Order: sequence, then C-alpha cells, then structure tokens
Amino acid sequence: MIYAIWAPLLVPFLAVPVARRLAPLLAPRAAAWLLAVSGAVLAGCTTAALGLLALEGALRLRPVASLGRLRLPLLADGVAASPPVAALALALLAATAVAACRLLLRLLREWVAARRHAPAGGGGDLSVIDDGHPDAFALPGRPGRIVVTAGMLRALDPAEREALFAHERAHLAGRHHLFLALADLVAVCHPVLRGLRAPLGYALERWADEAAARAVGDRTLTARAIARAALATRAAEGSGSAHRRPRFAVAATTGPVPRRVAALLGTGEPARPRSRALRRVAAAAIAGCLVFSVGAALDAATDLHGSIEVAQAAPEHP
Repeated sequence: MIYAIWAPLLVPFLAVPVARRLAPLLAPRAAAWLLAVSGAVLAGCTTAALGLLALEGALRLRPVASLGRLRLPLLADGVAASPPVAALALALLAATAVAACRLLLRLLREWVAARRHAPAGGGGDLSVIDDGHPDAFALPGRPGRIVVTAGMLRALDPAEREALFAHERAHLAGRHHLFLALADLVAVCHPVLRGLRAPLGYALERWADEAAARAVGDRTLTARAIARAALATRAAEGSGSAHRRPRFAVAATTGPVPRRVAALLGTGEPARPRSRALRRVAAAAIAGCLVFSVGAALDAATDLHGSIEVAQAAPEHP
C-alpha cells in the first residue's frame, strides 16, 4: 500500500495526454465515451486514494485507534500516510466536495433560469426567444427543448434552420449535457482532468454534426448551417443578450467550428493514421492506465483492510 496508494494520484498525468491523443483517431461517439469514461474512472480512483490516505492517517491517532481497538505499533508498520499527509488529504477531499456541491448548485440554478425564460413551444420542442442576439442551444428537461433566438432565425434560411435544429435534437437525444456536467465534476477531483473537457466538447459537437447530416441527408447543407450560425453568433459578440446560455448546454456554434466544417465537407470519417499501430498503442496505453489506477486503489484498500484486521486481532501488551 505504501506505493499503490499514490498511483491513482499520478496516473492522470499520463492518461489524460494519451486520451487526448487517441480521441481524434476515433469516431465522434466513441471518442466522447472514451473521454467521459476515462475521466470518471480516474476521478473516482483519485478520490478513493485521498480517502484512503485520510483514513490511514486518522487510524494512527490514538483516540481514533482506540475506537477500533487497534494496536498502533502493528498498524503503523504498513501505513504510508503520516498525520500531516492525512490532514492534507482530508483537506483536499473537503475542498473537492465543496467545489462539487457548488458546481452542481450552479448548474441547477442555470438550468432552472433557462427553463423559466424559454417559453414552451406550441406542442413541439422549439422554444423561440425574442432576442436579436443569434443563439441556439439544446436545453434538457422533460420535455427537452431547442432554444433559438429570433436573431438566429433571421440569420439562416429555412433549410439551414432545419439542419441546425437537427443538430440540437441530436444533443438532446444523446444526453450530451450529462457528458459535459460529468467533465466539470471530474475536473474538480484532479486538476489534470480539466484537460479532458475541451476534446470532449469537440467530440460531442462532431457527434451531433454527423447525426444532423444523416437527418437532413445533406452534409454540405449541415456544414453551411453550422458555419453561418457560428459567424452570426461571433459577429454579434459584445452586443449583449437578454438570455444566458447554461454552462452545460451544448450548441452548434461552440468549439473549433472550422475543423468541424472541414470534417463534414470531407469523408465524414475521423482522420486515420497510415498505420493502425498508433491507434492500437494509444488504446492499449489508456486501457492500461485505467486498469492500473483501479488496481492500485483496490490494492491499497485491501492492504489497509488487512492491516486493520491484524491490528484488531493482535493481543494487547500489559
């Protein structure tokens, strides 16, 4: 446990760059799942490692050890966390919990405010806001809504509007807001995991781009709609808007739009290396990182549990 407990805290420094390198080699949907699952696993292992460090150090304190009838000299032989390290781990855990709660509350407030200001459509999923600032995004809920401003409707022709709506419907169908909320949550568990949000956002947009192209049956029209919507939004930046898009809301105008348009106007498939070796090596590396992190956390927990059992069973010295 002395070494295993530190592994989950260090693995993200290797796993995140590998995941970022592998994602562009995969189809958008697969890339999104890869980044989301990797972030969740690494964040969970990081949290578990901090919890084990805090618990292990606390058990070395005589008042805590007496509650479990632990013989301190025996327990101390296998521990890795001194009380100062345990205190630091506990402080990090507390800071993570507070940050996660604040994030969830902020997302909830933004969602409630967005639902309140988005009028219900006439029996459909379209919600039009009387705002000259061009914008459109998918707003989850029951039912999910496509929020679009009057300014965005004026910026696009009817065919382009349908392509844009198909893009936002793909976001709702794929529950992409949950992916982004998860990315924000894992980022508070380990600072390195913040590097997963940008590529995840791009993968989600590409996922919706491809779904929209299939829905309207025209990749060029979809690319043109996304490009014109993004240009209209950027041209109106700084003009102010009566509404505010929630952080977790996904929209066609976000991310590196030129890359997305180029992908739509190409073959529609993710870029492939000349050799499949790079993708296989990257996939094996990220899988190895995740397995190693989970295994190290389990090994540390098992070792600590065994030490506690031995300490409890040891006879007390007179």
